[in-house]
Amino acid sequence: MSKDAFSLPDDAAVLRELVSQQAATIDEQRRELDQLKHYVAQLLKARFGPRSERVDPQQLALFAEPSVAPAAPAPPVETPVAAHVRRGGGRNSLPEHLPRERIEHDLAEHEKSCPGCGRKRERIGCETSEQLEFVPAVLKVLEHVRWKYACRSCQEHVATAPAPTKPLERGLPGPGLLAAIVVGKFSDHLPLYRLEDVFARSGVELGRSTLCRWARHTAELLEPLYRRLSERVRASHVVHTDDTPVQVLDPALPKTRTGRFWVYVGDQRNPYAVYDYTASRKRDGPALFLKDYRSYLQADAFSGYDGIYAAGFVKQVLCWAHARRKFYEAKETQPSEAHAALAYIARLYDVERVAKPVSYTHLRAHETDSYLVCRL
Repeated sequence: MSKDAFSLPDDAAVLRELVSQQAATIDEQRRELDQLKHYVAQLLKARFGPRSERVDPQQLALFAEPSVAPAAPAPPVETPVAAHVRRGGGRNSLPEHLPRERIEHDLAEHEKSCPGCGRKRERIGCETSEQLEFVPAVLKVLEHVRWKYACRSCQEHVATAPAPTKPLERGLPGPGLLAAIVVGKFSDHLPLYRLEDVFARSGVELGRSTLCRWARHTAELLEPLYRRLSERVRASHVVHTDDTPVQVLDPALPKTRTGRFWVYVGDQRNPYAVYDYTASRKRDGPALFLKDYRSYLQADAFSGYDGIYAAGFVKQVLCWAHARRKFYEAKETQPSEAHAALAYIARLYDVERVAKPVSYTHLRAHETDSYLVCRL
C-alpha cells in the first residue's frame, strides 16, 4: 500500500468530523467493554460469590442528601451472611418446649462414706447440665382391634365397633407416615429413592411406586384445603407473586425441562402462601389463578402480567426488590449512580420498617401528613 493511502485530508472541517467519528467509536467500544465486564462479573458472582445483596450503610450515607436529617441510630441487628445468621458468641439456651428427661447420677454406696471420719456423707445439692439428644423417627404398627357383640339369647343382632377413619381407603399408611413422605419430598427435597432408603433402614421395604402413589393420594386429600387457601389469598387487598424455575423429569425428552412454581402471598388479613405449578412461564398460569381477583397485584416486570393489568380489574404494583437488584448489579461499573439509587431505596425501606408495627387504621388517619417521614 502506498504512503498516500495513509495521508489525512487538509480540510479542517473534515478532520473534525473524523475525530468526532473516532471519539464516538471509542465511546461505543468503551461502553461495550464495560457491559462485557459487567456480564463477566455477574457470571462470576453467580458461580462463586455470595447470594446476599447487602451494601455497607456507610457507602450509602455518602450519597444521602445533606438537607435530610440523619436517621436515628438503629439498634444492633444480626449480621446476615450467605448461608446463616451470625448471632454472636455464646451458646443459645435450649427451647423450653422440648420434652425433658431427668437422669440422676449418684455416688456408689462405698463412695458416700467420709474419708476423714468414716461417717456417711449427706446430700447437700446437685449440679445440673443439659445435653441435646436426637431420637430417630420410629415406624410402628397400629393394630386396630374392633370388638364384636351379639345377643347370647337369640344368637342374632351382631354389632361391631366402627372402623377408624383412614386417610386412604383400604390403605396401609397412617396420617403421620403420609405427612413424613410429603414433607420429605417437597420440603426437604428428598427424592423418593432416598426416602425409600430411609424407610429401609427401619426394616420396612416401601417401593418408589408406592410412595409416589401415596403422595398423589395425599395431594388429592389436601385439594379442598388448597382451594380454600386460594380463596383467602384472592380475598386480599394486595397479592404478592413471583415465580421460580424448577427442573422437571420428562420421559419424552433426553434431559429435564424447566417448569415454574408461582407463589401467591396474601396480606395481613389473609397471611397465607399458595403455590401453583405450570409447565412453562406463559401468562396462562397467573391469568387463570387471578381471573376473579379485583385489587392490587405486586410482581416483577414480567410481560405475562400485562394482559391481567390491561383488563382494568387489577392494579399494577411493581417490586422494589427486583428494581434494586439491577442497581446492585451496576454498582461495580457505575458506582456513583448505583449507590445513589441504593441510598434512596434504603430510605424507602426505612419507611417500611417504621410503618410495619403501626396499625392500618393509624396509617390511614395520617396518610396526608408527614408522620412516617418525621419518624426517620
